[in-house]
Amino acid sequence: MDKQLAGKRVLIQVADTYEDLELWYPKLRMQEAGAEVVVAGIDPLRRDYKGKNGYPCTADATLADMKAEDFDALIIPGGFAPDIIRRDAKALALTKAFFDAGKLVAFICHAGWVPISAKIVRGFRCTACIALKDDLENAGAIWADASVVVDRNLISSRRPADLPDFCAAIIDWMTSAGK
Repeated sequence: MDKQLAGKRVLIQVADTYEDLELWYPKLRMQEAGAEVVVAGIDPLRRDYKGKNGYPCTADATLADMKAEDFDALIIPGGFAPDIIRRDAKALALTKAFFDAGKLVAFICHAGWVPISAKIVRGFRCTACIALKDDLENAGAIWADASVVVDRNLISSRRPADLPDFCAAIIDWMTSAGK
């Protein structure tokens, strides 16, 4: 097991109907690379969430209790969960705090809804599932149809098939401090 991310901490947001692969693949890949990964759920009254394909996830914490300064990166999986997360003011404030601190915000597929609602995509090159192309452009992002797009402290990907490129870009960004 490589330890490229030893000493790094990664936060992953979760709510019901997350895209199973888009949560589990990055979680396991970041752990393989030596990072401590914390999965934080949207609901303060529960810890168990169900993926859109039925795979369960037990959150380690609640999003409202998380602070950007305690982590190096934020990963937002897609599925329909981002539509729930983007309606939570604390989750959006946390996402914006990561961004404003120059920390990595990585999102895939429908997860683009969260950074759009956090108002952090204007002027950035981004990708997502094709269904979010208009949403990203209307929020001021510059659309790119690519497996992964890295623009300053935002990393985005389109779909589960892009996960290898997505995770490689996250690890590269975190080991090079985004430079």
